[in-house]
Amino acid sequence: MLDVRRMQVLRAVVTSGSVTAAATNLGYTPSAVSQQVAALERQAGVPLLERIGRGVRATAAGRLLTEHAAIIATHVAEAETALADLRAGRTGRLAIRYFATAGAALVPPALAKLRADHPRVQVDLKLIDPQDPMVEVEQGRADLGIVVSPREQVRDGIRMVHLLDDPYHAVLPKGHRLAAKRVLDLVDLADEPWVNNELSAGPCIELMLSACAAAGFSPNFVVESDDYATAQGFVAAGLGVTLIPRMGLGQRHPGVVVRRVRKPEPFRAIYAAVRETSLAQPALAGLLGALRDAAVQ
Repeated sequence: MLDVRRMQVLRAVVTSGSVTAAATNLGYTPSAVSQQVAALERQAGVPLLERIGRGVRATAAGRLLTEHAAIIATHVAEAETALADLRAGRTGRLAIRYFATAGAALVPPALAKLRADHPRVQVDLKLIDPQDPMVEVEQGRADLGIVVSPREQVRDGIRMVHLLDDPYHAVLPKGHRLAAKRVLDLVDLADEPWVNNELSAGPCIELMLSACAAAGFSPNFVVESDDYATAQGFVAAGLGVTLIPRMGLGQRHPGVVVRRVRKPEPFRAIYAAVRETSLAQPALAGLLGALRDAAVQ
């Protein structure tokens, strides 16, 4: 393979017209320049320079390599500029994965802030429900994933950034006998029919079931649903009660009432899972800050 640095030395000789002038421009000795050109000629297998008076000129092979050396120098300069833009957060690409309720509450304001601060950064944004966004981050397909109560063992190379704790609230039909209480003990719902709002196995349903178990009962699910809006409709119709995290109550059904619960008060911890190798990008640091700001609003 041709040595790119030697090609640049050849280019300096050809453009300046002599070994001595090239040595002065490069800060080398004439002997060092001659050695570099001779080594490149051995690699090329043909003469690259011919003497004319006190100077030199390129052979056909020398002109060919000089032209390619100029192209390479241009590409290297472009790469250096692109890298500087990437390091400064002016360009780049961020792959973000999220689940639905985080998308509604956290992602829009954070993404708007990112676009304002880093308008040339491309964003690959994807809703990943009902899968776990953590898998996308671990497998390198995403720079950041918003996840619920991450597994105890997080792979090396992944940093977990806590965003907020999202408490669950009891959702009751209007006129329910417990609606007069401002705060419910979770055990108050033990004998009620329940509406399930999490058909897929995952941390959200596990948190709800664990909280009920801590209160001494297992919920009697009489209706199955796979989203919070549909579950509220079933509750409003009087078919049961349910628990829904606060971020999932952005659009509240007019036929339900929402009450805090305690003993225990279940909550889901929301984290940003970030690839360590992506943390050097200023745009990602800015996105994390915007997500934290959105979490406290």
